[in-house]
Amino acid sequence: MYSFQIIFKGDLKGLLYFENNLIEGAFNKKQTEILSVIASPLAISLENANLFNKLKASNEMLSKMLQKAINVISKIVELRDVYTSAHQKKVQQLSCAIAKEMGLPEDTINNISLGALIHDIGRIYIASEILNKPGKISNLEYQLLQTHVTNGYEAVKEIYFPQPITDMIYQHHERLDGSGYLQRLIGDKITMESRILAVADVVEAMTSDRPYRAALGIDLALEEILLHKGTKYDADVVDVCKKLFQKQGFKFSS
Repeated sequence: MYSFQIIFKGDLKGLLYFENNLIEGAFNKKQTEILSVIASPLAISLENANLFNKLKASNEMLSKMLQKAINVISKIVELRDVYTSAHQKKVQQLSCAIAKEMGLPEDTINNISLGALIHDIGRIYIASEILNKPGKISNLEYQLLQTHVTNGYEAVKEIYFPQPITDMIYQHHERLDGSGYLQRLIGDKITMESRILAVADVVEAMTSDRPYRAALGIDLALEEILLHKGTKYDADVVDVCKKLFQKQGFKFSS
């Protein structure tokens, strides 16, 4: 039997044993030299495996912390405005369904789920009198309502959320032709996550009761996004959204 230490940067990582059952007697010098060559790459492999496991555990912890932060923010919104909270949860459902149907990566879908759940966080800074006004709002009130995008972005940017999430909060009212607000972004300047959120946001809003009007229904909502397909809204996202409702029977759950 022959054994030797596996050492990496001066630290003992383990012991490696070889047993010779084929040839009588001890390992010769040439054999031990060959076996010793294995030690260096094996030590590096063990260290890499250890680092990978630590990184994986760290990423899992960060993911759990992120989810908890999102849930706390969502509950804050719910305490402030039950309507906004319900709206965000439904938008989350549709956004994720669209993303999955488009075959987007799991990490992207997860970011879309988290971003959709808090995309209207900035509404907590808007007066309840404006949010719940039963009649038509004035131009000044509409301008104040638009600030929820900036307010939301400013509220979360210091939390160091993944960039796609903060982009969704800041971009969900942008439109491909530049007619949205507040940055007036055009085309590819708007992330795919935000394009998906924009469509889901409009559809859910039109199919739900608002303080100033009753729900308009899914037919009118789909008509709206189809009318502006490829101009205001991403064409692929619109097609998938239509498919979900008309062919796959998608429905919002409470």
